[in-house]
Amino acid sequence: MKKRQNVTIKGTKEGLVLHLDDTCSYQELKKELDQKLSANSRMQDERNLISVKVNVGNRYITSEQHEELKQLILQKKNLDVDAIVSNVITLEDAKQLKTENEVKTVSKIIRSGQVLEAPGDLLLIGDVNPGGTVIAGGNIFIMGSLKGVAHAGCYGNDEAVIAASSMKPSQLRISDQINRAPDHAENNEPREMECAYIDEDRKIIVDRLQVLVHVRPNLNRFEGGL
Repeated sequence: MKKRQNVTIKGTKEGLVLHLDDTCSYQELKKELDQKLSANSRMQDERNLISVKVNVGNRYITSEQHEELKQLILQKKNLDVDAIVSNVITLEDAKQLKTENEVKTVSKIIRSGQVLEAPGDLLLIGDVNPGGTVIAGGNIFIMGSLKGVAHAGCYGNDEAVIAASSMKPSQLRISDQINRAPDHAENNEPREMECAYIDEDRKIIVDRLQVLVHVRPNLNRFEGGL
């Protein structure tokens, strides 16, 4: 009977993809991986650095095992680890991911000195008065006037956006970028709903809400899109 392969190596335009069996023992897997990578590296041109992506399937690997696999690959002269991907996460990670992707809906007015925070997206039905602050790990959607401070993507999400029915903020922040109030914020001309996002030059841009369809095509938390 032909012995089952626990490690499959496939070459792509981007480099190598390693598919690791998720039913054998970890020690058995690690031994075969070392052997196959050693044999494969002898056939490669050592002058070129090769990117390696590892797929461990439905196997949960600890942080120690993750580092162990990474170091095993890096020991080979011309290999560099791009990613180690698993279909399995811990219950704690799953709960955190769920929290970060939830939309927190609040109906109230954020007055001066008040701060409203959300770990994921924030949908505020109400105004943010001057001196008030709203902060979110994800996007901020305000069904009202934004006259205070809004900080979206506060954990470093550059793709986060801020949208408001009336955009007259004292300050806009997305990830680590800060922008003063837009030029039209101080006049009383009626304007349509607007949004703020980080562009390719890492500047915060304030524009019509409709542009999000093009600049953030993956923004689809609400049925029907924006």
